[in-house]
Amino acid sequence: MRVIGLDVHRSYAVVAIVEDTVLSNGGLVGLTRDTGVAFGRKLRSSNEVVIEATGSTAMIVRVLRPFVQQVMIAKPGRGARSHTPRSRSMRLCWPNYMPAAEAWMPDEATETLRRLVAQRSQIVQQMTRIKNRVHGVLHTNFIPPYDGELFSASGQV
Repeated sequence: MRVIGLDVHRSYAVVAIVEDTVLSNGGLVGLTRDTGVAFGRKLRSSNEVVIEATGSTAMIVRVLRPFVQQVMIAKPGRGARSHTPRSRSMRLCWPNYMPAAEAWMPDEATETLRRLVAQRSQIVQQMTRIKNRVHGVLHTNFIPPYDGELFSASGQV
């Protein structure tokens, strides 16, 4: 079995490979869609890839999943105390490292719903901020409070 460990950074990932208990350095991979697909094409369909959970993990998993047998996500922490990216990537792909540390990743439908909820929350926050500013300007200029609902159809005079 061949296991590939990726220590993910902002613009690149450090690669370590364990094959038949022999550890080797896989170099660096840029984190763009094209370089990710090119890296995935170099992998074998029987490979397993282990990635530490980061902000770009979901995209990396989506890019690599069609090329390999399994993509696992490790919770950060077990390898986080390592001092170098190479040692973190090596620790990720070492046998017996993953089973107790695997993290869950949502499917695309769940991710879409999360994005929609986050966007709606931001819109509500912006609306509240604007309403509070309008109330503040009215209060600062000694304009008396409106008797009805200021931000409704009846308040739009």
